[in-house]
Amino acid sequence: MADSLTDLVREELAIPVDPRVTAMAAAMAARYPGSARAVLFYGSCLRMRELDGLMLDFYLIVSDYGDAYPRRWMAAANRLIPPNVFPFEHGGLIAKYAVLSEADFHRLNGAETRNVSVWARFAQPARLVWAVDDSARDRAVAAVARAAPALLAAAGRQAGEAPLDWWRRAFRLTYSVELRAERSGRAQSVVDADPARYERFSAPAIAAIPAGAKKGGWARRRIEGKLLSVARLAKASLTYAGGIDYLAWKINRHAGTKIEIKPWQRRWPLVAALTLVPRLIKGGAIR
Repeated sequence: MADSLTDLVREELAIPVDPRVTAMAAAMAARYPGSARAVLFYGSCLRMRELDGLMLDFYLIVSDYGDAYPRRWMAAANRLIPPNVFPFEHGGLIAKYAVLSEADFHRLNGAETRNVSVWARFAQPARLVWAVDDSARDRAVAAVARAAPALLAAAGRQAGEAPLDWWRRAFRLTYSVELRAERSGRAQSVVDADPARYERFSAPAIAAIPAGAKKGGWARRRIEGKLLSVARLAKASLTYAGGIDYLAWKINRHAGTKIEIKPWQRRWPLVAALTLVPRLIKGGAIR
């Protein structure tokens, strides 16, 4: 059954996408000659099959952070608080991409980490839109195949719970861990967008749950997750050009707010991010 999960993941990752996405991924990888290993496309744009006017989401997998960055502090930032996130434009589309090493991508997709940010995303559909070679492709498939068992194991199955309800509850739990601008019900919509896919993945993913995987611990996950989200926002204000504008754009889009970034906030994005987040939490714009 574990092998069939890997087969399902490999098949899903290989489904063709809009050629503009493939071209964007190749251009993205070209920024990291000698270190780029794979590029994965995921998120709401994939789920809704809409690209124009939206921000696409990618993960770019590299061999090593030291090889990926000419500046040592950027490599250290990626290693200390993974991932680093960057904006990207190509062919009339806009995107952001997160950088992880192959080792971190494998680790963060597994049940051994309490950090939900990677396995929660890759338990959902994704596409492997660029790979440097077959070895990189196989390693990406193996890493992604760890995500769904990690998600379901962390949530634990309740008595009499149907598989789709297990998936829905698991995603609700992961949404509660991170700072989220999305409205309530977004976690359920992830499953409801393609219930047949989650039905197909259920038995293999359940069978692949690692022996001894621990469920629960969500109170601790929430505390750590919120703090990590704030740390990532603070880091993004230094590594992500226009990061404070992106933060406002995403919150406005998902929460229906009308935040406008002032000139001083662009000059001092770290201070702006750290002062903006508490106000948004208090006002209920993010949770």
